Amino acid sequence: MNYSETKAVISGGASGLGAGVAKDIVAAGGQVALLDINEEQGNKYASELGDNAIFIKTDISQEQDVVHAFDKAAEKMGGINLAVGCAGVLGNGRILSKKGPMPAEFFQKVVNINLVGSFLLTREAAKHMQKNEPNDGGERGVIVHTASIAAYEGQFGQVAYSATKSALVGMILPTAREFARDGIRAMAIAPGIFETPMMDGVTDEIRQSLYDSVPFPSRFGKPDEFSSTVRHIFENPMLNGSVIRLDGACRLQ
Repeated sequence: MNYSETKAVISGGASGLGAGVAKDIVAAGGQVALLDINEEQGNKYASELGDNAIFIKTDISQEQDVVHAFDKAAEKMGGINLAVGCAGVLGNGRILSKKGPMPAEFFQKVVNINLVGSFLLTREAAKHMQKNEPNDGGERGVIVHTASIAAYEGQFGQVAYSATKSALVGMILPTAREFARDGIRAMAIAPGIFETPMMDGVTDEIRQSLYDSVPFPSRFGKPDEFSSTVRHIFENPMLNGSVIRLDGACRLQ
């Protein structure tokens, strides 16, 4: 599939990894619909990207929001052939802390955004992609989710986050198998430590210690390294049903 013909829906598209993917697609001549809860940032970024970008305010954990967003995006772009899930929250916290037990509502919120939101994006993307005319290789669309190396090596205080990312990894193969007959591929990328707004408040000392935990290159990943991986997945039809670690050989302890 050709990136210049991309019609992409990107959740979490107003900042971080999602914004990087959107920038790459528009630069290649494709179209993007940015889904995000941050209306001010979303409108601003869509304006910066130009006529090939629209913003749709969306709470990815709310079913009707996601249904509406995909319908609007498909109408605006004339279809959808790529969906990239970048919306998520860290949800750090101990099960039992000095403040008391972790509230079930807190855990549920992380599940709703990171996992249920990913399911809703998958469902709506596939529903629209099924309507596409297949290309010469029989492809109708590609779904790419953002997992995390925390799916495999969850850290202290990451029980909610790691649980959702592990579950997301578990969704990929059955999703790919289900939609194979429709020519729709499903993949996930498991980033290591990346330069995103989540890292803005990190002190120099902590930043250096994190750099040291990455064998090579010993630094944070860059959004364009993530977005180039999305592009390769989109353009390589043999990438299906798998998770790609993008982490500089980092293994969390």
